[in-house]
Amino acid sequence: MPSRLQRSNFFARLAFGLSLAMMLVAPSMAEERDPYEYFFQPTFGDFQEELETAKADGKTAIMVFFEMDECPFCHRMKENILNQREVQDFFREHFSSFSVDVEGAIEINDFQGNTTTEREWAFEGNRVRATPVFQFYDLQGEPIARLTGATSTPEEFIWLGEYVVSGAYKEQPFSRYRRERQQAARDL
Repeated sequence: MPSRLQRSNFFARLAFGLSLAMMLVAPSMAEERDPYEYFFQPTFGDFQEELETAKADGKTAIMVFFEMDECPFCHRMKENILNQREVQDFFREHFSSFSVDVEGAIEINDFQGNTTTEREWAFEGNRVRATPVFQFYDLQGEPIARLTGATSTPEEFIWLGEYVVSGAYKEQPFSRYRRERQQAARDL
């Protein structure tokens, strides 16, 4: 039977090991944050007003995430990409970002001031046929870049933001830009 000293020593080592494990795990856990709190800005659905706010805040563009509840790729983006601190920080710095439910009946005002519903704006105004869609608009409300589907990594999603911020969308499709970035990352 172990002595009191041996048991005490065992529990001290166990506590030290658990503390060490928590120190290693805690930083990665702290990096995940709720995208509805840290990625998307709240809106009353007046996108003309959101344009003015984005201009006043010095943003590069507006990004709209068209999503729906039953979309597994939308959930994947929110649970694995949009909840990452580095993604949230980059997009908060450069964009005003909003979520729009493609099945939503909530009334909104689009960038031209027309009253419509989320569903009509997604389907008729933006030709959203599959989700997720990341649609970027310049500060006049004109569409400038779009990605339909999910990205594989947070880094790739940041590349999408850099693609818009740098103006590369004017010269090449995102698929080529992404390929070039992937190649550059492999060459390092």
